[in-house]
Amino acid sequence: MRTILLTLALLVGIALIPPAALAQKGKGQAKKYPNAVEGDFLIKDFRFAKGETLPELRMHYRTFGTPRRDNKGVVRNAVLILHATTGNSGNFLGGIFAGQLFGKGQPLDAERYYLILPDSIGHGKSSKPSDGLHARFPRYGYHDMLTAQHRLLTEHLKVDHLRLVMGTSMGGMHTWLWGQKYPDMMDALLPLASLPEQISGRNRMWRKMISDVIRTDPDWKDGEYDKPPRSMRVAMGLMAFTSSSPVRRQKAAPTLKAADEMLERSVRRPLDANNMLYAIEASWDYDPAPGLKKIRAPLLAINFADDLINPPELGVLEREIKNVPHGRAIVIPESDRTYGHGTHTLAAVWKEHLVKLLQESEGGSAQR
Repeated sequence: MRTILLTLALLVGIALIPPAALAQKGKGQAKKYPNAVEGDFLIKDFRFAKGETLPELRMHYRTFGTPRRDNKGVVRNAVLILHATTGNSGNFLGGIFAGQLFGKGQPLDAERYYLILPDSIGHGKSSKPSDGLHARFPRYGYHDMLTAQHRLLTEHLKVDHLRLVMGTSMGGMHTWLWGQKYPDMMDALLPLASLPEQISGRNRMWRKMISDVIRTDPDWKDGEYDKPPRSMRVAMGLMAFTSSSPVRRQKAAPTLKAADEMLERSVRRPLDANNMLYAIEASWDYDPAPGLKKIRAPLLAINFADDLINPPELGVLEREIKNVPHGRAIVIPESDRTYGHGTHTLAAVWKEHLVKLLQESEGGSAQR
């Protein structure tokens, strides 16, 4: 149980174990799957929505399996999997996600599907502020991230169709946007732990608090700091506070001393302040609600009852899913298997619904 909790904490943006340790574990897991490839795609003169350009944008990615084309040359087995804020594609390689999905006979068997896991702009080994530009890095948004993902697929990997688009948290929000920006490109959509509306209310407030505490910190030095700004302790504490279930937190830290120790582990994550600032602020252009009717593929949204970031009592998912032509929504009840927002990476909790979605969308766009 402790191992699952510690691993999950890192996947939702809270480090209770060193990222290097998880990376090593991920490398071992990756070797299990066929045709594992890790590479970079360099996009020349990438133009961002705000008008800024980058002479060379690097998109890092991982793939497993082999693309299979029909008699018209269209790829039919590609699955795009998108990660959470401050995460990267390597977060999916552990036993709680890939170990439940990518193996032989499992729902996303890498011998059957062509699995594509990109690092989004500002994350992982893709271009990001810490590469050298710091706070002079172009101010990116979610639509920029989608454009880069699409170009990686179509220009570099030569994938023109997706069997499934799925994502966790920020990746879930990207999934809603994929469905309306490229409505004929996929057979099915699975957003996890996300809401199809503009970032607002408490969700906006904690993000703004992180942004403000970093930007107003004298140690930040307009992004040119030479050591981590002290405000990162507050920023990481806010991430820890929002992304787990109160019940799980209480069980894991039932005393004052245990709670203080857990918080201390959480705030020590070696995350670059500029990278975190940009990632938190990137949701400025996220507002999928007006375009939900454009989504043509079957969509299954899965949220969790103990998710403090997307609490079900808001009623947003239930209201907006009615605007998706082939949309359904499930809120999984709190139980001893759920861990708040981070349940999005615990595939054992929700994979049966993924299986059903794949069955129902078999045949894909040919049926629509």
